[in-house]
Amino acid sequence: MIVGLGLIVTLVVLDYTDRAAPLPEVITLPDGAQARAFTYGKNFYAVVTQDDKILIYDRDSHQLNREITID
Repeated sequence: MIVGLGLIVTLVVLDYTDRAAPLPEVITLPDGAQARAFTYGKNFYAVVTQDDKILIYDRDSHQLNREITID
């Protein structure tokens, strides 16, 4: 039973490690950017990219408001 549980966890981890984060169709990322993570708040969308940047989009206009580089 423990081996079966370990197998399921391994398959889930392997299945999601090579996929980009799902984004709403209204968000257009800058050229070459790939999403690693996505979240949203009341007035914004936030996307973390593969090159360690956080992109903040306005939720109403869908325009990029801020780009933060993670050190």
